[in-house]
Amino acid sequence: MVKSVQKDLNSIAEKVEGSNRWWYKFILTETMYSLRRHQHCCISSCLSVVTTNIEGSWKEHFDRISAEERNKFDEETLSNSNGVKQKKTYSMKTDGSRNEYIVVTILVAANGTVNLPAAIKSPADLEAVVARLNSTPASELRGVRVMWTPQDADDVLSEDRMRKDYPYLKPLA
Repeated sequence: MVKSVQKDLNSIAEKVEGSNRWWYKFILTETMYSLRRHQHCCISSCLSVVTTNIEGSWKEHFDRISAEERNKFDEETLSNSNGVKQKKTYSMKTDGSRNEYIVVTILVAANGTVNLPAAIKSPADLEAVVARLNSTPASELRGVRVMWTPQDADDVLSEDRMRKDYPYLKPLA
């Protein structure tokens, strides 16, 4: 199951050719469709909304959060930033473990107010957030980043590592 999510996200990243509102909408829409197709894999979630009124400060916050998330990765095998794609072969040795988990982080910077619940507690809440984010018009999007770990089919994210690196994830009831 995890491999099909990885495959979807890798495919989306491969298709993106630039960094503009049209591509942001494409990334967001395709990622939301993938999450809907694989909602049986969604077992935990976290939601954070930050509102800023200072022009430019959203970008600093957006980049800081993105860097914090990327620092949790053992290895980045695929990245696409501003249409610049970088791929590399996974170099870590596998220990024969099964790939149990995947963590998908979606960062969205948008104009205006996005009405989202305070927390995602159930699959229905997650579906509502996915639908709301997906309905954001391209004209409102300032930035979108989707990051996931593990990226490579041979990489493994154990439950222990997931709990250590993502302690804020809460089980869906």
